[in-house]
Amino acid sequence: MPRIPTLRSLARDILSCLPVFLGFMTIHSALAASYTVPSASMEPTLLIGDQIGVIVPSYGLSTANLPFGNLLKPTSGTNGRLFGHLPRRGDVVVFRAPANLNQTWVKRVIGLPGDRIALVHGHVFLNGTELPWKDLGTAHEESHKGVWVPAERYEEILPGNIHHDILKISQDGELDNVAPFTVPADHLFVMGDNRDNSADSRVSVAEGGVGLLPVWNLQGQARAVLWSWRDIGRTALVL
Repeated sequence: MPRIPTLRSLARDILSCLPVFLGFMTIHSALAASYTVPSASMEPTLLIGDQIGVIVPSYGLSTANLPFGNLLKPTSGTNGRLFGHLPRRGDVVVFRAPANLNQTWVKRVIGLPGDRIALVHGHVFLNGTELPWKDLGTAHEESHKGVWVPAERYEEILPGNIHHDILKISQDGELDNVAPFTVPADHLFVMGDNRDNSADSRVSVAEGGVGLLPVWNLQGQARAVLWSWRDIGRTALVL
C-alpha cells in the first residue's frame, strides 16, 4: 500500500523544497538549480526527461559547482569542499560524472565512507545486513526513449527506515553480484534505482561507470520533480 503523508510531513516537505522552486524560477542560483534527467537509470523514481530541482549547498560547496569546475578538480588526498558534510544514505544526489566531468549524473547514495558493501543476486548487503525488499508487483521500464520492457518493482529499505522503490528486470544480471569491499574515505557508493540499467558504483570509471564516487564531485541534492513530460501528475513531486 502506498504511504499516505500526514499534513505535518507534507508541510515540512513543501517548506524544504521552497528554495528549489524559487531557484528554478530564476533558472540557477547559489541555492538551487534545475537539471533534466537524460536516462532511465533512476526509474521508477525519475523518468526520462524529468526536470528535477536541486538544492546546491546541501553538502557544502566545491569547485564542482562552478561552470568550469571540470578544470578545477583538486589533487588527491582532499575532498575539496567548503563547509562540506556527507549525504545521508538514501539521498538522491547530482554530481559530475567521474568518467566525463562535463556531464551531470544523478544516483542514490547507498554507502558512506567506512561502510562494508556487497551484492548477492541483486540484494545489497550493508555492513553485513541485507537491505529488505518488498515486492510491489509488475511494472515497465523505459530502457530507451519510447522502448518499454517488463520489470518487477520492489520497495527497498535502508537503515533509518528510509524507503525507496527500485526496478528489476533480471534476478541475476551481470551487475547483481559484487564481492564485499569497504567504501574508502571521501568516497560514496551510489546506485541507480533501475538496478539492471545503471552505470553506477558497480561499474568502473574505465568502463564508463561511476566507480566509487569522490565527495568532491557532488553538486547537490535532488529534492523535487519540477516537471515531468512522461507523467504530468508527478509535477511538483517531492523526492
